[in-house]
Amino acid sequence: MNGNDHFAGLPAAPEFAVTSSSVTHGMHLPLAQMSAIFGIDGGRDASPQLSWSGAPERTKSYAVTVYDPDAPTGSGLWHWAVMGIPADITSLPEGAGDDEGSGLPAAAVQLRNDIGLARFLGGAPPAGHGRHRYVIVVHALDTDDLGLSPDTTPAVLGFTLSTHVLARAVLEPFAETPAG
Repeated sequence: MNGNDHFAGLPAAPEFAVTSSSVTHGMHLPLAQMSAIFGIDGGRDASPQLSWSGAPERTKSYAVTVYDPDAPTGSGLWHWAVMGIPADITSLPEGAGDDEGSGLPAAAVQLRNDIGLARFLGGAPPAGHGRHRYVIVVHALDTDDLGLSPDTTPAVLGFTLSTHVLARAVLEPFAETPAG
């Protein structure tokens, strides 16, 4: 898959590598990355472990976003958005996006997701709604200060990133729940 397929209409950006011991591109989200908040039995709302390499040398910081374009909202659903990850950080442990951001670097800021929580929200497609894609992106940026506040929405972060992205690394697992 071309990771830039989800960014139609935005300036093209080179790709770099991202891997995860938690999720696999093209495979079902594990229970750890499913949502207890939305009642998935065994879900833990644990952000996935991510490791990346090959970003441009002039990268000054990273942002990580997780977006479900298939959510039945008319605008998708932002599950996680983190900005301000220093350029010398190239991995995040599983669960870094908990309520305290305990596994994130001190400079990183978790924005409120689309249900209003500044943390990772696991997958939880409505029963019978079919397959949902979870687009996990590490954005390599040309700045270490996007000039955004912690109250910024993930959509505004995405808009702002479009003019600062040097390269992107993309994983896309999916989830679906059985018909109710």
